[in-house]
Amino acid sequence: MPVNTILGLFAKSPIKPLQKHVAKVHEAAQQLIPFFDAMWERDWQQAELVQRRISQLEREADALKREIRLKLPRGLFMPVARTDMLELLTQQDKIANKAKDISGRIVGRQMAIPLPLQSAFMVYLSRSIDATAQAAKAIDELDELLETGFKGREMDLVSDMINQLDRIEDDTDVMQAKLRRQLHLIEDGYNPIDIMFLYKIIEWVGELADQAERVGARLELMLSRS
Repeated sequence: MPVNTILGLFAKSPIKPLQKHVAKVHEAAQQLIPFFDAMWERDWQQAELVQRRISQLEREADALKREIRLKLPRGLFMPVARTDMLELLTQQDKIANKAKDISGRIVGRQMAIPLPLQSAFMVYLSRSIDATAQAAKAIDELDELLETGFKGREMDLVSDMINQLDRIEDDTDVMQAKLRRQLHLIEDGYNPIDIMFLYKIIEWVGELADQAERVGARLELMLSRS
């Protein structure tokens, strides 16, 4: 991204680049839906196309992260600490990294998740992506918080969003445990190495929600210091 673009963003608001980044990482996570749709169909050509899209989004998020780290002014007066903003950025970035890991591992091994798990798995995946969406939604409210001086109804709204994010992550914990039990019941009929990787994929999908919750927790900490 051109330097003048980044500087233009910071000139408007120190929050804008952070919001642009979280939108990018959420988009990477969203691409897992069409990716798994292709996987269920055993359409590896389409799966690889989506996987490349996820990798591209992850690279774009990395580029934004580097530019933000380099260009976020050290002397700029802000109601939030520069270190807090950079830590929030780091937590956001891990969402795109995990989406890339999930899609890359499945394409690399051309893994097939057992069809009896399809329905529960896709609900679980969708709920995990709900968490990344909720994290992005909360970050999008930072502009309004700046305008209100980090108080009042807008602060209450963001606090409610973070609480909702925690509830979504709790849902994914329950779904993950259920999926692991379902896989355990049928695992004897599959290649043990594939089963080992399947347990890891289930764990990684849950980590999307875990990481989104960490974004919310970091945001909450940042706001408590403002």
